[in-house]
Amino acid sequence: MEKQELLDRYQQGERDFAHVNLSGVNLSGANLREINLTGADLTGANLSWASLNQAQLTGACLRRADLRSAVLSNVQLDRANLSGANLSKVDLRLANLQEADLNWAVLQEADLSNSDLQQAKLDQVNLERAKLPGAKLQFAELMEANLRRANLTGADLSGANQKGKASGRGRV
Repeated sequence: MEKQELLDRYQQGERDFAHVNLSGVNLSGANLREINLTGADLTGANLSWASLNQAQLTGACLRRADLRSAVLSNVQLDRANLSGANLSKVDLRLANLQEADLNWAVLQEADLSNSDLQQAKLDQVNLERAKLPGAKLQFAELMEANLRRANLTGADLSGANQKGKASGRGRV
């Protein structure tokens, strides 16, 4: 699907775009609140500064996507593939990221307050200065994760695998 077709249909009130192919599309700054992109292919897409509040992205592929400074609060990203994605300064408050693949993702200064990251894959992820108060990280994989100056106040890390060379110390 082309960018303009998606934006036109969204503007006309359509919200269900499950399983569409939007790989490499540039949607920087787009307002796509409450859109359904379940199972969509957004590999390498540019969603920087986009607003995707309350969006449904369950099982979506966002490998190497640019999501810098995007607003994704209260979004469903369970079982999504975000490996290698740039999520710097992203707003993921109250997001569901259960079983999501975030390996090698950049989450510097991201706000993951009260998000659900249970069983998420966060190996070699960069969480420097990220906000994780109240985050659920039970049984998450955090091998060689960068947690320097991360705020983990009230985060639940029970059962999390932090073996390897996790760098830095988060504030608990």
